[in-house]
Amino acid sequence: MSLRRLLLRLPRYLGVSGSPRCLWWSPFLDTISSVGSWRGQSSRSPAHWNQVVSEAEKIVGYPTSFMSLRCLLSDELSNIAMQVRKLVGTQHPLLTTARGLVHESRHNLQLRGLVVLLISKAAGPSSMNASCQNYDMVSGIYSCQRSLAEITELIHTALLVHRGIVNLSELQSSDGPLKDMQFGNKIAILSGDFLLANACNGLALLQNTKVVELLASALMDLVQGIYHENSTSTKENHITEDIGISTWKEQTFLSHGALLAKSCQAAMELAKHDADVQDMAFQYGKHMAMSHKINSDLQPFIKEKTSDSITFNLNSAPVVLHQEFLGRDLWIKQIREAQEKGRLDYAKLRETIKAGKGVTSAIDLCRYHGNKALEALESFPPSEARSALENIVFAVTRFS
Repeated sequence: MSLRRLLLRLPRYLGVSGSPRCLWWSPFLDTISSVGSWRGQSSRSPAHWNQVVSEAEKIVGYPTSFMSLRCLLSDELSNIAMQVRKLVGTQHPLLTTARGLVHESRHNLQLRGLVVLLISKAAGPSSMNASCQNYDMVSGIYSCQRSLAEITELIHTALLVHRGIVNLSELQSSDGPLKDMQFGNKIAILSGDFLLANACNGLALLQNTKVVELLASALMDLVQGIYHENSTSTKENHITEDIGISTWKEQTFLSHGALLAKSCQAAMELAKHDADVQDMAFQYGKHMAMSHKINSDLQPFIKEKTSDSITFNLNSAPVVLHQEFLGRDLWIKQIREAQEKGRLDYAKLRETIKAGKGVTSAIDLCRYHGNKALEALESFPPSEARSALENIVFAVTRFS
């Protein structure tokens, strides 16, 4: 089957309508009310996330939305897509993830690979190492750095797929038949492992030991972060563990920040930049990812139109900050007051949290990390790529 035919058929395989465009997912970013102090937004920064990404993609030379088509549209993964089709009509979370990967939507825009390409171009070739001048370079980016951006997205997507594995021991009758969940888990493991295997193969082809070490440690951080997230997850009837904002930051860096931070550092290593430049790239990736995650956590609390049925993570940044201001005992009391017939009324609890200081504090924290990311960029020379990286920060931290 040709790439074009397979690309056109993927949405039908997954039970969605419309033509596919983007093959990756990232948390949505909408505008919200302005609260708290902020370093100062450039008047040139685009007002919408889509525009920011679109302009950034022009700078790096091609739409990052179609990275790694060689992998995604291989015969092996096309067979997996056919198997995923069997999940249509079930409630397995892999189906939702798969739809997000292929269906045209403003939420599907890549972030990690795009940032790696932008920071690669912003740094340029190393002035201290002439050997890099012989590498293939397109639009100011080495081919090995483009490969790294693809690898970063492969790892991120593999972890998204693996996160969709259902804990069969906690299934309820409303979740659907056990056999559907078992089959979905098998496909999630198979497809996620396939993407990770391709990422590992791509890393080996880069032939850079330090880059391999950086991405391997990022992958271990991701696994550790997801493990901690699961061990501190909140259930509707009880809170398994109380975490403070310091613990939240540590866990969030592992599960959401380490991959982007270490990929940005690895991009500098591939261009033979010194340790100082590598550290600034790491700092930008770290704080950009943290700010992006907090923005995602804030969405259920600041969107103008929110469905009463929408749930949110009780270990998200606004909730954790709300707990810290409130105290453990009062928080447990609010949880119990929001329960009806053993189930948590998220709409009621959301209004309670919005009435406290957690949401405004989370916005301030988002902007704090945004400012730190901008500070890291000051070590890079002015350029279109640096401006695009700044605009991404402005878009993530823009609340008006």
